[in-house]
Amino acid sequence: MNMKKWIGVGALGLVALAVAGSQMVDWESLKRDVPVSRPAITVQLMYGGEKSAFLTNPAVQDIFAHKYHLTLEAKRVGSVEMVTTADVSTMDCLWPSNSVAVEMAKQNHKVLSDEIIFNSPIVFYTWGPVTDSLIKEGVVEERTSPQKTKTYYVVNAQKLITMIESGTTWDSLGLNLYGAVSIRSTDPTRSNSGNMWAGWLASQMNGGRVVTESTLPAVLPRLRTYFDDMGFMDVSSGDIFENFLSQGMGAMPIIVGYENQLPEFILANPKAKQMIQDQVKVLYPEPTIFASHPLISLTPECVRLAEALRDPDIQAIAWRDHGFRSGLIGVKNDPTLFAGMGMPETVDRVMPMPSAAVMEIIIDKLK
Repeated sequence: MNMKKWIGVGALGLVALAVAGSQMVDWESLKRDVPVSRPAITVQLMYGGEKSAFLTNPAVQDIFAHKYHLTLEAKRVGSVEMVTTADVSTMDCLWPSNSVAVEMAKQNHKVLSDEIIFNSPIVFYTWGPVTDSLIKEGVVEERTSPQKTKTYYVVNAQKLITMIESGTTWDSLGLNLYGAVSIRSTDPTRSNSGNMWAGWLASQMNGGRVVTESTLPAVLPRLRTYFDDMGFMDVSSGDIFENFLSQGMGAMPIIVGYENQLPEFILANPKAKQMIQDQVKVLYPEPTIFASHPLISLTPECVRLAEALRDPDIQAIAWRDHGFRSGLIGVKNDPTLFAGMGMPETVDRVMPMPSAAVMEIIIDKLK
């Protein structure tokens, strides 16, 4: 989404607050020799929209151009679409937002290599009163780390799903909100965050065990009902996040998103930081799933981009300016950079996504 754009945030005011901090990176593990002189190239890339702000960051573009002699011609395409139905005949690289997409790409295209560049866990975005209510219900738990970071975890996903499927109303939880408890997401057949949410939800409906081709038929009707009941769904993770902020708690009590969306937005709109921190809460499901960002090489030209993305300065910018946790071995991201946003130092309880074959069935049945 356009992170420079500050939308009307209803109850959210504008309070100036500086952002400070430092990046902890094992620089030695990332050092690579870069040829001083080599031919300039243009790389054709399809990428998931959540990386738009990163790719248009002037500091990133400057390193690409002057250190790696690399120009990008990048096209924003949904992660599911780029590895299934999109025409990639002129592309050098695909950069979707989950590892399942690598499996799908290998089924449909000739893939030379793939490498996870960033990670961002799937989280829920919600509001203070909703969080307080879910804590009372035993669904959410507040924990404080030794570094005094206060983080909220969804510790009883099964109860939360039962509340949703049984039609528990917000009013019965003491909240003056319309309708039944729900968690809104993007369209799972078009958007990666919605797709990953569908995979996580199917596994939770399977008793918390990763759903397989043999266990999927039992949960598919419930999964279909869930998404049918949601009605209109955004197709962009950026759009649903902006709508969450602009429309407020009444319209969107809880949404599914990426962890990096909140810090990226606040860093682009520092005047909003204090009010957002006062009202918006981030809930980490236990377990969650990682939105890994694998770079898929279709041609040798993609190697140059892969090299650039491993650059320590690029990795530092990705965390400092956009909240992307590194997917590279040896890199440590310091969450104190985002003090007050509730980001834990590490995300330890993570379950795998269902297989590509299972996700393809889910996508087909939810269309």
